[in-house]
Amino acid sequence: MPRSLILRLLAALILGGLLTFGYAPFSQWWIVLFAFAGFIYLLAQNGKTHSFKLGFAFALGWFGAGISWVHVSIADFGGLPLIGSLSLMLLLCSYLALFPALLSWTLARYFKVQLWPLALPLMWLVMEWLRSTLFTGFPWLSLGYSQLHGPLSGWFPVIGEIGVSALLVLICSTAACWLLPSRGKSNRLAAGLVIVTTLISGITLEQHNWVKPTGKTVKIAMVQGNIQQDLRWVPEQDLPTMLKYQNMTQEHWDADVIIWPEAAIPKLEPLAVDYLHEMDRLAIAHQSALITGIVNYNFETREAYNNLLALGLKQKSDAEDQDLSLPKGQYYYAHGNRYAKHHLLPIGEFIPFEDWLRNLAPIFDLPMSSFSRGAYQQANLQAKGYYFAPAICFEIAFPNQIAANLYEHTNFIITVSNDAWFGHSHGPAQHLEIAQVRAKEFGLPVLRATNNGITAFINEHGQIQSRLPQFGAGVLSDTIHLVQGKTLYRLLGNWPMWLVCLLSFSSALYFNRNKTTQA
Repeated sequence: MPRSLILRLLAALILGGLLTFGYAPFSQWWIVLFAFAGFIYLLAQNGKTHSFKLGFAFALGWFGAGISWVHVSIADFGGLPLIGSLSLMLLLCSYLALFPALLSWTLARYFKVQLWPLALPLMWLVMEWLRSTLFTGFPWLSLGYSQLHGPLSGWFPVIGEIGVSALLVLICSTAACWLLPSRGKSNRLAAGLVIVTTLISGITLEQHNWVKPTGKTVKIAMVQGNIQQDLRWVPEQDLPTMLKYQNMTQEHWDADVIIWPEAAIPKLEPLAVDYLHEMDRLAIAHQSALITGIVNYNFETREAYNNLLALGLKQKSDAEDQDLSLPKGQYYYAHGNRYAKHHLLPIGEFIPFEDWLRNLAPIFDLPMSSFSRGAYQQANLQAKGYYFAPAICFEIAFPNQIAANLYEHTNFIITVSNDAWFGHSHGPAQHLEIAQVRAKEFGLPVLRATNNGITAFINEHGQIQSRLPQFGAGVLSDTIHLVQGKTLYRLLGNWPMWLVCLLSFSSALYFNRNKTTQA
């Protein structure tokens, strides 16, 4: 391989790695603009013969650094030696890198460089759609998330994260083409106008409040148990864990709703019925409601579901109708006020090609790695008259699924997780950032309850209202405002951005066929 090509591939790898600093916990949004524009410029200069390699190197740096936290779960809990965990990480990152590599090859092969700003946004959206769909999808590190604290942030309530990603791609490709020596003065002026207009409009949109508080508030408490990951599924630890959550909740029954994280109750639901009845009774006795994660396993059908259950008061009026001397309230086994996770995590919650992968290594045979899938659209959880649109773990990264479960009566988005898998890495901070973007897109408060952090209340503007520190047990209690109104993105969804990008791509096709198109 020529030395010049090695240097270009190394440059692409470094530029991809720099994208990591655009996301939480670093949140240097401007780095993404320079790094991605730099890659487009590199591709424009060298892409005709090495586009696939350059795209692959760039994406390998992007995902290798950006999701390096996955290695923590593989190395610490997967039971693989270091060489095995690194190989598995390389395989995952190489798979994800194929998408940008194929896009780079297609762009360089079929479109003139000066038309890339018109063609690339749609191609990028299609690539990201494929990445978030195949094998249940892994839409992590989508470019738009990096702009939460940047001038494009005002666009989130208008066109959503995928729209911000498209705008970012437009700006960076325009800037890269602007730097090419073949660009004329008029073309550079137009490119500068596009960039400045997009950024200034984002700053302007940030000043508009799409939703407003109704004046009503709800007191909510979230419990962070900080249960060590290697003890979560040890049978002898079931009772201590359950008692810990019950005791931590004891002083917070004055809250309207209390939230426990994903699988907070380590016993299978059929084996925890008595405990659930007791928590149901306690919640009703205190005129409160409890939402908790638990695994439901049907011993007859051998189906397991990662569930969220609502206990205690379902409606505010239930307090008047309940005989508080009864041992239980609304709960009974398999009652309807529950949510079953739809998007299952590959390896962690289901095993692709299960028959032959399970015997290869311990990571393919983790506890609770054979879940059944819940429906894509489900009813909101009801707790003391309030309606919660649920998302378990990385489901919060799928805006279409969140949108499908938002109804006229929805008051909050609730997301529960267990990020203990990822230790002290930057994974939990990225997870929180994604939840912030969902709040801003849909104009609804997001309540994020986790086992060991980051537990946080996020307001309707995507701002963190309050949070608990990581790696400690605690209860976060706060007063959350109910809001009214809808963002434009919640009303219209993704189709306006898809339509605009399709028109732009059609223009690129038209001019690409015109041999008289001037640089």
